[in-house]
Amino acid sequence: LISSATKSLRMETEILEKKLQDAQMKLAEKDGDKEKEIQSLKRLISELEFQLNMEKNNSESFLDKLRKEIKHKSDELEKLTQERTQLIHSLSQVQEENSLLQDTVRRECQERRELTAALGRAREQVLELRKLGGSLP
Repeated sequence: LISSATKSLRMETEILEKKLQDAQMKLAEKDGDKEKEIQSLKRLISELEFQLNMEKNNSESFLDKLRKEIKHKSDELEKLTQERTQLIHSLSQVQEENSLLQDTVRRECQERRELTAALGRAREQVLELRKLGGSLP
């Protein structure tokens, strides 16, 4: 009876050891699969971090370019505004000078008409004097 029980226990022990070995092999396989998946995820994370850094650098570079362009456009606008102000001032001066010249031309034309009229009267007086002078000895 003892021998039979011992034999039965040994067989049960062998079966349990075999089941244990099978379970350990399955566990080792699952651990291997999980390790592969972990490594794959780590690689994916590294790639995504690299892409994120590249995008961040590209964005910063793009922002720097935009800032420079905005600065350039702002400077250009300031320059054009100053030129516009200067041109408006110059136009005002030219208009004032033009007005003065028109006044001067108007006065000179008036003087010319007056001088022409005076010259006409003087000619008439000279002609009259010649007539009178022609009759005088």
